Amino acid sequence: MRNHPIPLILGQNLYQIITMHFGIIRERKNPPDRRVVLSPQACQKVVENHKDAQITVEPSPIRVFSDEEYKNAGIPVASKMASCDVLLGVKEVPKDALIPNKKYFFFSHTIKEQPYNRELLRAILDKKIELYDHEVITNKKGIRLVAFGRYAGIVGAYNGFRAYGLKSKLFQLTRATELTDKEALIRELAALQLPNIKILLTGKGRVGNGAKEMLDGMGLKEVGVAAYLNDTFEEAVYCQIDVDEYNLRKDGTKGNMQDFFDHPEEYKSNFFRFAKVTDFYIAGHFYGSGAPYLFTREDAKQPDFKIKVVADISCDVDGPVASTLRASTIAEPLYGYHPGREAEVDYQDPEAIAVMAVDNLPAELPRDSSQGFGQAFVDHVIPAFFNGDADGILARARMTQNGKLTPLYAYLQDYVDGKE
Repeated sequence: MRNHPIPLILGQNLYQIITMHFGIIRERKNPPDRRVVLSPQACQKVVENHKDAQITVEPSPIRVFSDEEYKNAGIPVASKMASCDVLLGVKEVPKDALIPNKKYFFFSHTIKEQPYNRELLRAILDKKIELYDHEVITNKKGIRLVAFGRYAGIVGAYNGFRAYGLKSKLFQLTRATELTDKEALIRELAALQLPNIKILLTGKGRVGNGAKEMLDGMGLKEVGVAAYLNDTFEEAVYCQIDVDEYNLRKDGTKGNMQDFFDHPEEYKSNFFRFAKVTDFYIAGHFYGSGAPYLFTREDAKQPDFKIKVVADISCDVDGPVASTLRASTIAEPLYGYHPGREAEVDYQDPEAIAVMAVDNLPAELPRDSSQGFGQAFVDHVIPAFFNGDADGILARARMTQNGKLTPLYAYLQDYVDGKE
C-alpha cells in the first residue's frame, strides 16, 4: 500500500512532503490540446532527482508524447489519478472531471476574472481543490518561472510570415501544425525570397525574443531604430523595439522603462512613426493596464499608415493593437480588419489589414513547447514540494485552499459571487 504524504508544518501554509505522487492528467478541453506539463524525459529527471517522488501518467490518445514513450522511459501509465496527490495539466479541467480534495496545476484563466471560467472557479472551491495556476508561478520579484511564451513567439512569427505570403500572394507556407519542430519552421522561412519589406517586432520578453529567434534563424538583417525609420534597404529588414521606443512621457521629459511600468498613465504612444514605414508588424509585447495603445482605430485610418499584415501574438482583443477585433483559431488563423469601416472583412480585401491573432500558438508546436515548459517546471516547481517551499513558489501560486480563496487572490471573491 502506498505511503500517504505526511505534512510537516514549516510556518504559515508551508510544508515538506515525505512522499509525493504526481499525476499527469489527460487534457479534456476542446479543441484538443496536445501539450503536457512533463515529457517522458522530464518525468525521468523528477524521479531521479527526488527519491520520494512518484509519477503516474493518465492514458491519452491525443498527447504529443505517446503512452508508449512514457512506458519506455519507465513511467507508469494508468487511469489512477484519484490515487495521486498533485495533478498536472495544461488547459482548464472540465468541472465534471475535477477530483475533490486534490492539488491541481493548470492554466485556469480566472485571475483576470474571465467570465467564461467563473463556474470553473466555483467548482474548484466547492470541491475543496487546492489550485495552483501556472500563470502565477513566480519568483520573489514577481517574474514568471514557467511559461509557453517563447513558443508563442516562435510560432507567431512563423504564422505572421504565412499571413504575409497569403495577403501578398507571393508564397504559401506549410501550416505550422504540419511541421515537427522549430528547426523545421526555420527551414521553411529560410527558403523564402522576400521583397525589401520592413518588419517591426515589439517586445523583448519571452514572446518577443522567441519571435526574434525565428527572424535571426531565417537570416533576416536586424537594423536599429534610426536606420529603420529613415533608410531604404534592398533587402527585407527588421527592427525589435521595446516600450521606451514606442512611448513618450506626456510632459516631454525623458522617461525610462521603470518609470513607464510605475506610471503608464503618464505616457502617450509614439508608435505611429513606425507605422508609417512598416509593412509587417509582429506584436510580441506585454500590455499592462493603463498603458497607452500602440495604435488606435483613428491611427489606422490615416493615409500614411502603412502596415498591411499584423501578427498579434499578444492578442489583447479590442485593445492596444486596433486591428485585433477577436482572437483567431489554429483552424482559421486569419481575418481582415477594414480601417475605414472599423469592421472585420475578408483579409484579401485590398483595404484590409490581414490579422493573425491565434491565442494558443504554442499548441501548434506541442513537442518543443512541452519540453521547454517541462524543463522549467522541473527546475523551479518540483523542488518546492521537497524543500518546504523555501522560496515561496507554491505559496504565491496557490489560489484556493480548503474551499476558500487564499489571501493573495481574495480580490476574486466578488467575481466568484457574481458581483459586478
